[in-house]
Amino acid sequence: MTRDPNYGRLLANRYQIAELIGEGAMGRVYRARDTLLGGVTVAIKFLAQTLLNHNMRDRFEREAMISALLGEKSIHVVRVRDYGVDEHNIPFYVMEFLSGENLSELIRHQPLSLSRFLNLTRHICLGLESAHQGILLNGELCQIVHRDIKPSNILILEDPTLGEVAKILDFGIAKLVQSDVAQTQSFMGTLAYCSPEQMEGKELDRRSDIYSLGVMMYEMLTTDMPLLPQNSSFGGWYQAHHNFQPEPFNSSLNLPSAIQNLVMGCLAKAKEERPQSVGEIVKVLEALQQQSKLQQLNLELVQIEKVEPKVEYHKPRVEQENVTLEAVPSLTEICLQATWPEDKPIQKIVFPELISTPLGEIPALLVMLDHQDILNRLSSRRCNQFLFMSHPHPMLLWITLLYRLHYEPRWLPCYLDLKTQKGQQIIRTLEQLGSYRILFFALERSKRCQNVMSSTINPQNCTMLRQWADMAQLIPSGGKPQVTRQLLKQELEKLKPKILLKMQSFSTSYSTDISG
Repeated sequence: MTRDPNYGRLLANRYQIAELIGEGAMGRVYRARDTLLGGVTVAIKFLAQTLLNHNMRDRFEREAMISALLGEKSIHVVRVRDYGVDEHNIPFYVMEFLSGENLSELIRHQPLSLSRFLNLTRHICLGLESAHQGILLNGELCQIVHRDIKPSNILILEDPTLGEVAKILDFGIAKLVQSDVAQTQSFMGTLAYCSPEQMEGKELDRRSDIYSLGVMMYEMLTTDMPLLPQNSSFGGWYQAHHNFQPEPFNSSLNLPSAIQNLVMGCLAKAKEERPQSVGEIVKVLEALQQQSKLQQLNLELVQIEKVEPKVEYHKPRVEQENVTLEAVPSLTEICLQATWPEDKPIQKIVFPELISTPLGEIPALLVMLDHQDILNRLSSRRCNQFLFMSHPHPMLLWITLLYRLHYEPRWLPCYLDLKTQKGQQIIRTLEQLGSYRILFFALERSKRCQNVMSSTINPQNCTMLRQWADMAQLIPSGGKPQVTRQLLKQELEKLKPKILLKMQSFSTSYSTDISG
């Protein structure tokens, strides 16, 4: 067997190619090391030598461009980092290396559980929605129709923050919908997943992708195809997509009627009868997710901890002239001596700090609220959660929730830039101590800390914090921190209802105060 000449090759004086990891109609994909960025693992796709013509080169370059721009918008699209042409005039592009399982393999032998289906389908929809919303090209917003949505173009991977994540691959035959460009009247796609209008070579819009999504959703839930042709020829599939009605769902699956109606709606022959945008599908999925007790059990989003009554909260500071402190003050007493930084505005904000103590620095959140609001929070249950995103800029979202029945939940989100020294110090201190303090300052009494709470971090999260801190030092920043911050903010809004639901479930379970 002839050895692949690319093995061990140094591409563009930067990428050390290791091994072949995939091969398709348009080319080969290799695992490689980025030697200029500390050996970070990447994936490199080469255009097949049999396709080295002008049209295919343009299409390949367009695929790289679309994936690069969409990867900046959505974490559910594979991200392209670099594009070039090697010494043999063969184009290639470099993308993030994704170690996961193909959706087609995942559903080969058994359908997905409902909770898993809802989660992964929502991810796919979010990635697809970012394509349909479009990218800026020469100052014009151009919508993108993928044209080849199918299980083999979806990768499922484990993310340390979000758990299971779906990403859309292969925009090789995607179509840019430009207002001043005539659409090509030709067929491209995979027969089993094509919309009726796609098989006719008609002009396509996002509703064609929605039909393909409907076929895939049916397969995810049943492992079967909703339509079966009389033969596997183009004519056989043409007839099936145009004339055959989808097979109804087996009643033994016990699928909610909302799911069945959603899938069948996507499979409507006329595009006007399908959901008109992926956003409509996302709304249905999110509503079902909130109702699903199965998903709430599968997703460990919130750490709930029992707190000893003696340290549940601390009474407000009483200013006295003659106060005798112990030789070694407690951490609570040290925190109560903290003052509001002069460089911070007197307003309702939250930010992280390291508090110096005789035993070393401890991590803390400094929070300013109305005095009465602070008093209302003294018996709150607490929970904490951490989200990490490596791209486009390594950043951690540190979430603390103060929850008390009959009171508005108080969210205390904090963003740590893990490319800064302070961000690294705080995350490593959190990981080492496994706890932190919450210092409350009143707007009306802004000088001194009024109250102190503590919150602990479970060991599993401590391990993840350490891994993220190490990872962030190796990963290059591929974009502005503000972009990652906005992405994390969007994820927080999606998590809030789930966290609150979890907290509410404990309201009737414990009579004592709980934090987490």
